[in-house]
Amino acid sequence: MTVSASVVGGSGFTGGELLRLLDGHPEFEVVQATSRSQTNRTVGHAHPNLRHLDLRFSDPADLESVDVLFAATPHGVSMGRIDDFRDAADTVVDLSADFRLDSEAQYEEWYDGHERPELLSEAVYALPELDREGLPGADLIASGGCNATATILGLLPLFEADVLDGDEQVVVDVKVGSSEGGAGGGAASSHPERSGVVRPYAPTSHRHEAEIEQYLGLSVSFTVHAVDMIRGASATCHVFPDEPVSKGDLWGAYRGTYEDEPFVELVAGGGGVYRYPEPKAVAGTNKAEVGFALDPGNGRIVCFAAIDNMLKGSAGQAVHAANVALGFEETAGLEFQGLHPVGAP
Repeated sequence: MTVSASVVGGSGFTGGELLRLLDGHPEFEVVQATSRSQTNRTVGHAHPNLRHLDLRFSDPADLESVDVLFAATPHGVSMGRIDDFRDAADTVVDLSADFRLDSEAQYEEWYDGHERPELLSEAVYALPELDREGLPGADLIASGGCNATATILGLLPLFEADVLDGDEQVVVDVKVGSSEGGAGGGAASSHPERSGVVRPYAPTSHRHEAEIEQYLGLSVSFTVHAVDMIRGASATCHVFPDEPVSKGDLWGAYRGTYEDEPFVELVAGGGGVYRYPEPKAVAGTNKAEVGFALDPGNGRIVCFAAIDNMLKGSAGQAVHAANVALGFEETAGLEFQGLHPVGAP
């Protein structure tokens, strides 16, 4: 028996990716996609790759009853409409930042406050590699930020293997593609302004820093650059351990954390052009590449992670989490290869 699903905010970039993933999913049937700007137009009008779908965008105010509702809306929308969403669906998967953090104080510090702080403790973070045990049966799921997702995946093995305890200095630099800004990203995300740049747009105080600190329990020095790339996020993490760490320790940590993970691949050295994690290699997939290098001179650990920001960093992560929450095969609807060597944006 198929599970009915709706996508609120279906005309945006991540909304389109959700519709694409759900259309190819063996367990889901999309019965509604909403869009304020595209109401009554076909889904194919906004997403030409989905012209085959016999579905029109409806008004977001008119929600149908479904099993699962995916909310691909800007920050602030879901918290204001969460009662409507939960009345319409048994399970709500929110792709905005509205339920990613645990406390009202964090939203006061990093965002503009929160309208429904009493619900924050109910939400489960969507990243299965981090909290798979919390997802089964969850009815409010918060998909992680793409920059935070890449950083967490890159650093997580060091904490699970007790290589780090959270007191060490950690410096993180993330480079991300223009699609992070969404369909309404403005001049900063437009191709003429983005072409050829490596532009720091959040040297300090990026909001995704709060997720990293919350879920890994450490303070990071975090910077994000806008680069000439459409899809992808690449995190480079510089870790200065208190005690010496060997390369064998690192291999053991990363293999121990990710050897059974269906969407994480370890890429650490070796031959060829792509010796370390590379966004181009995972473009169009729900995969993450992770890796590391050890500086023999000063003992610094350099951790890497690369994802497609719209898939592993958003829509794919949301579907993966929904699979776990509903008891489906984790890889259902997400088993496809990347676009390299040609066509990778």
